Amino acid sequence: MTASPAATPPADAPLISVVIPAYNAEQYVKEAAESVLAQTYRPLEIICVDDASTDGTADVLASFGERVRVIRRAENGGGAAARNDGLALARGEYVAFLDADDFWPPEKLAVQEAYLRAHPAVDALFAHMRCFLSPDLPEEEQRRRFCPPAPMPAQVPGTALIRRAVFDKVGAFDPQWRVGEFIDWVARARAAGCVDETLPDVFLMRRIHATNTGITGRASRGDYAAILKAALDRKRRAA
Repeated sequence: MTASPAATPPADAPLISVVIPAYNAEQYVKEAAESVLAQTYRPLEIICVDDASTDGTADVLASFGERVRVIRRAENGGGAAARNDGLALARGEYVAFLDADDFWPPEKLAVQEAYLRAHPAVDALFAHMRCFLSPDLPEEEQRRRFCPPAPMPAQVPGTALIRRAVFDKVGAFDPQWRVGEFIDWVARARAAGCVDETLPDVFLMRRIHATNTGITGRASRGDYAAILKAALDRKRRAA
């Protein structure tokens, strides 16, 4: 899954903050958090934002003890609001995001941090992702779901490692968007002159299941059109 050479973090390696937004994710969040704890990179901190879950997510997160810092929102605010809460508490020089239903291979952070250390002009680093059908998805539903057979380049939260200073320049995620908030943030970052690159490595395993936000958030799909229009408007003003 990794084309880049494995990297050993230096003794003075900077802290990486990993933010995991979670909403009704009791089935999957344990695997997500364990994939962060299994990273070969140190030091790191894990901040999980429980977005007012109504299932057993809180109990699963509590089982990690002090290894995972848990923040519970009083009201469900969506992915942007949850990521912003985690971002506000992040102490690391770099920030990474992982959705509660996905997971990483162990070398993800080490390889990406080494690349950013060697390329100081790069502000945000992405990678490829591989989709898979969740084993708990009924066979009939599996046949109906589209699951790309090959890895693909992905400028999504789960593949990203971003310099913390970039958020001071670009700002946080816009909570008005229930879907597409990361697309909006990347567009704003590029408009602000930030540089991003994408590694060939597969650094995200993206789970296809019955309650993916892209499925449950269909009512908010108009957000994508509005985000695209806003990005085009920024380009016109810049021109």
